Amino acid sequence: MSNVMSRRYKAVIAYDGSSYSGWQYQDNALGIQQVVEEVLAELEGGFVRVFGSSRTDAGVHAKGFVAHFNLTKPIPPKNLIRAVNSRLPPAIRFLRASYVSEDFDARLSAKGKEYRYFVYQSDILPPHLAPYWTHCHRELDVEAMSKAAAFFVGKHDFVSFAANPNRVLETTVRNIFSFTVKRTGPRIVFSVKGDGFLYKQVRSMVGFLLSVGKGNEKPQAVKELLDAKSPRTARVETAPPQGLFLWQVYYRKLV
Repeated sequence: MSNVMSRRYKAVIAYDGSSYSGWQYQDNALGIQQVVEEVLAELEGGFVRVFGSSRTDAGVHAKGFVAHFNLTKPIPPKNLIRAVNSRLPPAIRFLRASYVSEDFDARLSAKGKEYRYFVYQSDILPPHLAPYWTHCHRELDVEAMSKAAAFFVGKHDFVSFAANPNRVLETTVRNIFSFTVKRTGPRIVFSVKGDGFLYKQVRSMVGFLLSVGKGNEKPQAVKELLDAKSPRTARVETAPPQGLFLWQVYYRKLV
């Protein structure tokens, strides 16, 4: 922005995505970006464009989504958090805000992201967990899923584990730094860190790991699909959105 008084902010945002069409602004549905922009516009007295660190699908949640924006009427970060949160719906909250340099970009400056996916394996899913945990009735083999997850780690072409984003991609190669599967009672948590993720990649990877956990696929099948570098087929199911959280965005190298 040309105004010399303009200041750039970095905000860490948490949201419950259950009632939203994802982060991205859409003409025919309500995205979280639009809600945040409208609140900031109220404070600014004019339109404010908010740039997000990534896109999230409808129904997906975030604990550490990062965005940047400029205000021509700067507000101290602590005051901004209070002002924004008092106007946002309860499902969206600014957790932190800070001034950043004009060259900071929430998406382009990111060095990596962590997603977590939550599965509740039991006959009954407690109702209060329903918006945030994917329910699985069948017993899951966590050891087999852990072995399968290890095959994802490293730099691979993930075209077999991504949906068509309906836009041209420069590459479908991504680098996964770590992928763990841990169980505590009925709760199973999938944690994956990487330099970036393709459209529905995390849900596709978890969906396939669940097939492994149910005994429908062998752990080695992950390597076979990665090596094939073929577009995704019905063999790779997309896990439901409600179990997925964008957990953290990293701006320092993870490896």
